[in-house]
Amino acid sequence: MRRFVGALLAVLVFGALGPAGADIGKYKNFRTAIYVVVGTTKQLADPAEFARQYDRMQRQLKFDKVYVEVYRNHIFATDAETEAVKKAFEAKGIIVAGGVTLAAGGKNGQFGTFDYEDSADRAECQKASELAARHFNEVILDDFFFYTAKSDADIAAKGDKSWTAYRLGKMREVAKDLVIGPAKAANPSVKVVIKYPNWYPHFQGLGYDLDKEAQMFDGIYTGTETRDPFVTDQLLQQYESYGIIRYFDNIRPTGHNGGNGGGWVDTYSIKYADRYAEQLWDTMFAKAREITLFNWHDLVDPRYPVAAGARGAWEKRPTSFNWADMAKGYTPAGKGDSFGWGRVAGYSLEEVDKALGDLGTPIGIPSYKPYQSDGEDFLQHYLGNIGIPIEMTPTFPQGAKLVLLTEEAKYDPDIVKKIDAQLKSGGNVVITSGFLRAMQDKGFKTIAEWETTGRVIGIREFVNGFGAGNGQSLGQPKTPILFPEVRFYTNDSWAIIRGTAGAKGNPLLLMNGYSKGTIYLLNVPDNAADLYAMPQAALSQIKHYLLADFPVRIDAPDLVSLFAYDNNTLAVESFRDAPATVNIVVPGNDAKLRDLKTGKLVAAKAPPPPQKDARGRPILAPSGTAFPISLEAHSWRTYRIER
Repeated sequence: MRRFVGALLAVLVFGALGPAGADIGKYKNFRTAIYVVVGTTKQLADPAEFARQYDRMQRQLKFDKVYVEVYRNHIFATDAETEAVKKAFEAKGIIVAGGVTLAAGGKNGQFGTFDYEDSADRAECQKASELAARHFNEVILDDFFFYTAKSDADIAAKGDKSWTAYRLGKMREVAKDLVIGPAKAANPSVKVVIKYPNWYPHFQGLGYDLDKEAQMFDGIYTGTETRDPFVTDQLLQQYESYGIIRYFDNIRPTGHNGGNGGGWVDTYSIKYADRYAEQLWDTMFAKAREITLFNWHDLVDPRYPVAAGARGAWEKRPTSFNWADMAKGYTPAGKGDSFGWGRVAGYSLEEVDKALGDLGTPIGIPSYKPYQSDGEDFLQHYLGNIGIPIEMTPTFPQGAKLVLLTEEAKYDPDIVKKIDAQLKSGGNVVITSGFLRAMQDKGFKTIAEWETTGRVIGIREFVNGFGAGNGQSLGQPKTPILFPEVRFYTNDSWAIIRGTAGAKGNPLLLMNGYSKGTIYLLNVPDNAADLYAMPQAALSQIKHYLLADFPVRIDAPDLVSLFAYDNNTLAVESFRDAPATVNIVVPGNDAKLRDLKTGKLVAAKAPPPPQKDARGRPILAPSGTAFPISLEAHSWRTYRIER
C-alpha cells in the first residue's frame, strides 16, 4: 500500500499534464503552486494560525499545490512542524512538496552561499536534504544552489583551474554527494528538482550547470522573475519571462523524465501592479505547466497590502490588468479586510487561463546558445521586446530555415563548420556583430570577409535599400545611436538596411550569398537597449527580413512582443505606457485574422500605393496582408490566422 501511494503521488506530481484545455487543476491549463518559506512553515504549524492564513489565501486565488520549506539561512523546521503543516494542507486537498534553500544568509545586501570546502557547511547541506526527503516525495531547491565563496580553502582547492571550471566540478560533486544521494538514501521515492534563477548567462561562473547538473536531478524549474527592467540591478527585459521557459524546455523537455516543471515569480522590485501580472502572463504564454508564486507570506499577510503603483497613465483605460475587476473578485472577511498580492495573482491567472487553451506549441526563430556560454548577455530578450519571437536552444538547430547566432555561439568549437553546413543545405543564418567580433579571426572569414573595426559610428538616420542607388529613409532617432563599424567588400555583400552619419554609412543588416543559403549580419547597438530608440520603420524592416519565412510578424513600436504558436494562433503584448497601433502582418493576400476573445474578424488594411525612389524606380514593399489593431498599454490580445 505504501508503494502504491508513493507511485500515485509521483504521478500526481510528475506525470505529464494533459492537453491544453484538460482539467489539470483549479485552472484549466496549468497548476498553481505557492512556496512557503521556513519561517512561515513554523507559523503554520499552529492549527489556529494555519486556519486563519489558509482562509485568507483561498479567498484571493485558487491554488493546487504548496512547497513547504524546511531549511533556509541556518534555520531548520522541526520534524513535528513539517508534518503538521504537510497534513494540514493535505487535509484541504492540496498537493504538498518540500522545499530547501541552501543559502547562508548574506552581508551588505549580497547573497551568501555555503562554502563547500568547509566541513560544517557540507554537513548542514546534507542534513537539510535528508530532512526534506524524509517528509516529501518531491523536493525543490530554491535558487541559491550556487557557489560564491573564495576562502583560503577554496583558493587552494581551485589550484590552477579557472573559478568557472572549479565551481562547475565542485557543484556537480555536491549535487551528487550532498543533495541527491542523501535525499534518496533517506527516501528512495523522492524526486529532487533544482530551480534555476533568471541570470542564466552567468550560471557557469558560479557553478550552476545547465548541461550535466541539470540532467542529474529528477527535474528542473525556471525562475521567470523579471521584475522591473529599470529599478533592479539585473535590468532583465520583460520578454525573458517567456524566453527563459522556452530555453529551459529545450534543455529538459516538459513531460520528459521530469522535464521543466514550470515557472516561478515573486512580488519584488516593481513600480506598478501590472508588472507583476505581466510576469505571470508571459510565463504562461510560454506554456509552462505549473506556476509557483513566491511566497506565501507576502501573498497572504494583511500587513503587505497591494498598491496599484505608478500606473496613472493608463489606470482609467480598459487594459488587460483591470484593477477594478481584480478588486471585485475579493470577498472581505469583515470590515477593514482588504486584498493583497494573492488577489493580483489570482485575477491575472484567471484572465490568461481563458486564452491559453486556444494556443498551440510556441514557435520562434531558433537561437543557438551552447551550454556554459556567455556574450551579448540577454540579447535575445531585447530582440523579443521589439517583436522578434525567439526560441533559444542548447543544440544547433539543424534543418531550421533560419538560425540566429549571438556571441554566445562562439563557445562551440565547430560553429564555423555548422554555419557552412547550414548554408550548403539551403538554410539561412543571422549572426550578430558580437559574434562577428569574436569569430572574425577564428575562421569565419571562410564564410564572408566581414570584420568589426573596433570603432563605433553614431547613426543619425536609418535607410532601407537593396541594389545600387536604392534608398528610402526609415527615420531618424532622437539622438545618434552608436553601432560597431563593420567593414565589408562592396558588391560581394550588400547592406540591405544601413545607417548614415553625415557622409559616412554603416551596414545595419548585411547580406551575403553562400552556396544555397544566405548569411546575414545583424549589427546590434553598443547598448542593446538602444534597439528601443530605433525608428519603428527600421525595426519593421529588420523583422521583414528575419521573419521572411515565419507565419506572422508585427509592424509595431518597441516594447511590443509577439508570441507565435504552431496552430496558426498568436498573442501580441505591449509593455508600453500608452496605447499603440500594431499591424499584424500575415504572408499572402488570402489570410483572415480572428480575435479569439471577441470571435470577430479583424479588418485588413488596404495595401499602400506603390512607391518609387528618387530615380523613379519601384521600391519593394514588404509583402503580406496587414491587420491593424489598437493595443492598450500593458495589455495583450490573442488571434487566429485563417485561410
